[in-house]
Amino acid sequence: MQGVGIIGWIIIGIAAGFVAEKVMKRDHGLLTNLLVGVVGALLGGWIAGLIGFSFGGWIGSFIVATIGAIVLLFLLGLIKKR
Repeated sequence: MQGVGIIGWIIIGIAAGFVAEKVMKRDHGLLTNLLVGVVGALLGGWIAGLIGFSFGGWIGSFIVATIGAIVLLFLLGLIKKR
């Protein structure tokens, strides 16, 4: 998430975590949404870098963070079922 700053990371992280929570039909709190969103942003940024997807600004960062958060919750769900 280049160019959005630490406050931007927090805002995008909370929003991405919230959207991922709703898509995956989970029920988390604000802090968990923030953690899922920020870790999802890192995961999504890494995946986007691997496939050569270029993103920037608030909207691109939000999309990548949300996709990463959804992937994170999916993977955590697979691990939890074991």
